[in-house]
Amino acid sequence: MFCFQCEQTAKGEGCTKVGVCGKNEEVAALSDLLIYLLKGLSQVAVEGRKHGVVDRDLNVFTLKATFSTLTNVNFDPARYVDLIARCVELREGLKQKVRAAGSTAEFGDGPANLAIAGDLGGLIEQGQSVGVKADDIDQDILSLRETVVYGIKGISAYADHAQMLGREDDAVYAFIHEGLAATLNRDLTLEDWVGLALKTGEVNLKAMELLDAAHTETYGHPVPTRVPLGAKKGKAIAVSGHDLKDLEELLRQTEGKCINVYTHGEMLPCHGYPELKKHSHFFGHYGTAWQNQKKEFEAFPGAILMTTNCIQKPRDTYLDNIFTTGLVGWPGVKHVEHGDFGPVIERALELPGFLEDGNGNAVNVGFARNAVLSVADKVIEAVKAGQIRHFFLVGGCDGAKPARNYYTEFVEKVPADCVVLTFACGKFRFFDKDLGDIGGIPRLLDVGQCNDAYSALQIAIALAKAFDVGVNDLPLSIICSWYEQKAVAILLTLLHLGIKDIRLGPSVPAFLSPNVLNFLVENYQIKPVSTPDEDLKAILG
Repeated sequence: MFCFQCEQTAKGEGCTKVGVCGKNEEVAALSDLLIYLLKGLSQVAVEGRKHGVVDRDLNVFTLKATFSTLTNVNFDPARYVDLIARCVELREGLKQKVRAAGSTAEFGDGPANLAIAGDLGGLIEQGQSVGVKADDIDQDILSLRETVVYGIKGISAYADHAQMLGREDDAVYAFIHEGLAATLNRDLTLEDWVGLALKTGEVNLKAMELLDAAHTETYGHPVPTRVPLGAKKGKAIAVSGHDLKDLEELLRQTEGKCINVYTHGEMLPCHGYPELKKHSHFFGHYGTAWQNQKKEFEAFPGAILMTTNCIQKPRDTYLDNIFTTGLVGWPGVKHVEHGDFGPVIERALELPGFLEDGNGNAVNVGFARNAVLSVADKVIEAVKAGQIRHFFLVGGCDGAKPARNYYTEFVEKVPADCVVLTFACGKFRFFDKDLGDIGGIPRLLDVGQCNDAYSALQIAIALAKAFDVGVNDLPLSIICSWYEQKAVAILLTLLHLGIKDIRLGPSVPAFLSPNVLNFLVENYQIKPVSTPDEDLKAILG
């Protein structure tokens, strides 16, 4: 086993015995085998496009299978076995179609022709032979190759959410296959890989745009909303993860059943969407970020639904209360299909729920691009008048490392004439702090989920146009925290857009070789975070 795709990887170098995320060697090997087979499937898909053969079912499968290997999504070996078998089935079917279209490609002796083992032990052995360290290649090329793979995992997550709501673009599917197939090409140079990494960022921008359109066309543009953090007497269900469609369906199925629905983790911004807000039993938010779920779920007196990624090994104390759906899986946890939430509702009705109303603070959400740009004239006036000196985009993933307290301290020390925009679960380091306002403009603006990074970018681009300057010339600094592969995709998008002076933390990705990191420093002025005081002094002078 060797895995270094997430920020918390062991010793900042790589997990070799068990993943910090909780995956064991068995799951790691099956995940590696699935990615390897997806590369082979992609070779066939690329060849198919040359002959006019495009299979949408195969395209959607590629998204879902790739997404399943993202950190904290699937830990269930049985589900990997099913995905592996389906991958080979689709690959062989596509080969027949491609040959019928006139192709004579043979695809060599790699993953496009690999015959998989017939038992679990054999699959694990195969997976162990095709992992990250299987190839003896230049370390800088390895670094860029894995950066592209992780970026594609992020793209797959965003694109899968979008296609489930009816928004997709064949160019995204084509690139995912192109990129995965390219990882098997030993003739690509360092320059080629740099170009492919930047193209990954470009395509991720398209995927995020599709998801933004899917969300806003289906549920309306988020509006500023006050969300209670306390409890309401009655039966309860908490929804964690990222998926708005699952939340919508659960709200429909719980209508009239006297069950209050709470968000958890990255679902918090859902309270700002008009079509979700209209459900009167969609009450408030429970808990904080994903890494605190064991303690928080243990104390929750209702049922819990995990959508998309962010699951941790459940404690026995709430094992009977937690359910997974979609691509999420953990051995022994009950899995329900998308839209079939009867078992979740039944369990919620069996549990006591909250016995009384609980006092709690409230937080503001809903400051996505439409909400912010609707007051752009006031923002511009405040900047020109010297009332707003600087904007800080402090966002990204949260995690368990003590070093992440940096982000709390940073926001606390941001001067009173500066505004903080935030998105993703990194905000849970400071989301409930009252920073006041500047002329009626809140100093802390929650743009949304990590899935809403597009909205944050559009705010920056719109402000740049309003001031007739480039984004890099705005009084704006990006302080980015990363944990998993969606954050890698976002970083590549920022680089594609030419955005510089990003401060990245709490640690530098282990998969970046010294030479690749030096390239980013020299060409994009990327900087590791230092201390809040030092960084604020460097930025503000």
